[in-house]
Amino acid sequence: MKKVITYGTYDLLHQGHINLLQRAKALGDYLIVGVTNDNFDRERGKLNVVNNVLERVDAVKATGLADKIIIEDYFGQKIDDIQRYGADIFAIGSDWEGKFDYLNEYCQVVYLPRTEGISSTQLREKKQKRIRIGIAGCGLIARRFVPESRFVNGIEIAGVYDIDSTTGSTFAASHSIAKSYPSLDAMLHDTDAIYISTPHLSHYEYSRRALEAGKHVLCEIPLALEKAQAEELYALANSKGLTLMEAHKTAHCPAFNHLMAMIKSGAIGEVVDIEASLSRLLPDRSRREFDPTQAGGSMYESAVYPLLPIFKLLGTCYNTLHIYSRMENGVDIYTKGVMHYPKAICSFKIGLGVKTEGNLVISGTKGYAYVQAPWWKTDYFELRYEDLNQNKKYFYKWDGEGLRYEIHEWISCIINKRSSNARLSQDESIAMAGVMQQFTERRNFTEI
Repeated sequence: MKKVITYGTYDLLHQGHINLLQRAKALGDYLIVGVTNDNFDRERGKLNVVNNVLERVDAVKATGLADKIIIEDYFGQKIDDIQRYGADIFAIGSDWEGKFDYLNEYCQVVYLPRTEGISSTQLREKKQKRIRIGIAGCGLIARRFVPESRFVNGIEIAGVYDIDSTTGSTFAASHSIAKSYPSLDAMLHDTDAIYISTPHLSHYEYSRRALEAGKHVLCEIPLALEKAQAEELYALANSKGLTLMEAHKTAHCPAFNHLMAMIKSGAIGEVVDIEASLSRLLPDRSRREFDPTQAGGSMYESAVYPLLPIFKLLGTCYNTLHIYSRMENGVDIYTKGVMHYPKAICSFKIGLGVKTEGNLVISGTKGYAYVQAPWWKTDYFELRYEDLNQNKKYFYKWDGEGLRYEIHEWISCIINKRSSNARLSQDESIAMAGVMQQFTERRNFTEI
């Protein structure tokens, strides 16, 4: 039996893809098709892929041409796969002429003629209308958002709005943005989607106004400080067929998602304990983060980060949450939360005026996962076991500020008409708002 192996992204599967698969199939008796996974695409800078890996695998399967479909996860995998599956021929499109000659050491390399006049890039350009984004709030995060957005295709920063018009004008000029709007409503009128990076207390109101105006929303953390407000916003987005996302960059970090997938698949057994911590020492107490009238404090500023791995791995239905805080001038400079689940215990520590080790430890019945600080920008983690010979280390690339990952997911959801995404589900986002509300109401709360 002569085995043929080929690879591709197969985004927006089209006749050109089918022709290539047919030509590859004709070279032998058995065709193996490798489909790139989402993380691998991001690592290669392909942030404009429309279909996720499951959709692309289903599309290839539907052609009936592949005898076996595999997922391409890493550089160098082609050599491993050729040897693992005993491939006789490696086939690839002629636009890669010469790039895979090194594989001749392992099998025959054949460059197949491509179909002229059609490509995924062309289809994406036809499928995607350019999404005009407005930025509400011109602070520090917005200054990171603009350069990160340039790594995602199909979008345009159409304008900005800031409650301080001078700040808005200066921001627009410094980032080559065409327009600074005098009001939020004026910007909503001219745009398709809104990125909200204003202070915490305006997130709910601005998100609601944008959704009511029929605009997609990416809102900085926290989306809301009350559970009912978060529920209302998601219900409104769902009813209007709009995409509402909380801008949680860790939720879209490739390495973090790989870690979650490995643990859910049983890599360390049953999870029985999660400890997540992060802290910053901010000496300037005049900052917004220390102002109780502007929702300052550790909980409102940072709790969504340690809550993410807890909710991802154990769900949102915990039995109890006890909160312990060190308060100064009306804000918590340090907070520890202890959560009890039916078969697990979790704790998180966050601080703005107290320094703590910022790691993530997930303990299981077979081993544990360790992610060093800053784990919320995961680029490395370890799985550790009783037998040290089984320990494994995993390294990943973290590009730029990391915002490009969440922007890409937001735009992908908009294009594919998805109201939310699995990396941070609506239920998880709502549960985070519920924790904020419990802290506000001082339920199960102890001041230390």
